[in-house]
Amino acid sequence: MILIGIGANLPSSSHATPQETCVAALAALDAVEGVRVAQVSRWFESAPVPASDQPWFVNGVARLETALAPEKLLRVLHDVETEFGRVRGVRNAPRVLDLDLLAYDDVLVVAADIEIPHARLHERAFVVLPLGDIAPDWVHPALGQNLKDLAAKLPQDQICRPII
Repeated sequence: MILIGIGANLPSSSHATPQETCVAALAALDAVEGVRVAQVSRWFESAPVPASDQPWFVNGVARLETALAPEKLLRVLHDVETEFGRVRGVRNAPRVLDLDLLAYDDVLVVAADIEIPHARLHERAFVVLPLGDIAPDWVHPALGQNLKDLAAKLPQDQICRPII
């Protein structure tokens, strides 16, 4: 199962709200040859992590189908971010779009430019909760823990709730 995280907390130049940007980014990904967006979670609103005074985020998780290698898929994700106006700068800064490769089947990779599964996915309510929408039986391939166990260990100060 190939999983990506989607998030934004600033409007892009082409979309009025972060949620509209996230939806459009998924459509852009689905238009990439050899990539199919197979399933998308509900959208969640979440407070920034770590806590700050920047705007809240819109977050979701999607399941992709592709034969692209993980490194190539990560490049595609970064290309889509750039297309929507993402400029990489300070870590945890506000952003118009954030696409993270969360997991790629049961592949484990730790390298300078890529880590699979994503290093902090199990610590983030804005990943674990939406992931439960589309893959409730998913088990973290490195930790061997299911989503229920991961959710129980989330920091209590992280605010993440479905957008109604």
